[in-house]
Amino acid sequence: MKLRTRLKITFATIAILPMCLLTCAYLAIGNIMIYLRQANGVEKVVNLMPKGVFIAFFVATFVIMVTIATVLTRWIARGVFNPINDLKVGMQQIAEGNFDYVLCEECHGDIEELYRNYEDMRLKLKESTEAAIQNEAKNRELVTNISHDLKTPITAIKGYVEGIMDGVCNTPEKMDKYIKTIYNKANDMDRLINELTIYSRIDANRIPYTFLRLNVREFFDDCIEEVGLDLESKHIELNYSNMVPEDTRVIADPEQLKRVINNIISNSVKYMDKEKEKAIINFSIIDEGDAIKIEIEDNGRGIPAKDLPNIFERFFRSDSSRNSAKGGSGIGLSIVKKIVEDHGGYIWATSKEGEGTCMHFVLRKYEEVKDNEQNIDN
Repeated sequence: MKLRTRLKITFATIAILPMCLLTCAYLAIGNIMIYLRQANGVEKVVNLMPKGVFIAFFVATFVIMVTIATVLTRWIARGVFNPINDLKVGMQQIAEGNFDYVLCEECHGDIEELYRNYEDMRLKLKESTEAAIQNEAKNRELVTNISHDLKTPITAIKGYVEGIMDGVCNTPEKMDKYIKTIYNKANDMDRLINELTIYSRIDANRIPYTFLRLNVREFFDDCIEEVGLDLESKHIELNYSNMVPEDTRVIADPEQLKRVINNIISNSVKYMDKEKEKAIINFSIIDEGDAIKIEIEDNGRGIPAKDLPNIFERFFRSDSSRNSAKGGSGIGLSIVKKIVEDHGGYIWATSKEGEGTCMHFVLRKYEEVKDNEQNIDN
């Protein structure tokens, strides 16, 4: 039953029911008086309430009851019916996508709670909608960046393959150079595709981890050996320093930890300052007591101070990156931050424009818990 119908029934009950009861009482008293007169043989019995007085009383009571019913009905309508109509209008506005429609704040009681619930829902829907719009825009930007970055190595690969097919590589040295270039460009494409895959897993919070106990010295020595070959081919000097004890271990996923290192170094290489005589990357592992700190420092162009707090955000690229022909997906460092934090560590960066950037991240050491043994004298 609708609220309006309920109000009409309430009004009729308050206004009419007392009149019906009063009429029934008057008729009952009249019948009793007639019965008493007949039973006692009295021809005339004094009427307790003359008809004129009764009619006046009836009319006055009816007016009072109608007035009371009208006031109560309007009060209920103003306190319940009108606010519900406002809520209905607000819901329609939300259904049409208008999340800026704000209800008045004059209601109290249960309706006030409904208003607060509506306002909480409106703000959450507005926030989620704005976030969805931003994510959609960022996803379009990601597709554009990835498409641009994939087009560059594909064009280079096609050019070098055409050169081989046309017989331009007429010496073993040229052939070796062309093949190495094609291989490097294919690696760049593979890296971009891997970033896109990892990004989709981050977005769904489904990065696969296989945590193992890793010897810090052995693991990073292998990483440096692998990275060093690539940097050597690009004429970048790599200085490596490992200052932790040989038996130091951490709990980590070797594949994902290697991704962290490769992403940081790739970022350094991408934005290396070519005007400098020599490109240098310093890789250091420092003992921090119950943790180890890894520092990867370059002498590249550096990051502007205003951009430094945002470099680990997804899709963020500094102004110098945007103006660079290098491009970039803008998700490499966000992937790094996610992986480091999933390992229970934390990461930050320091940088000076024109001097270079240093990435720092910390991982806790693994220490076996040994039971205390007590010697018992027999």
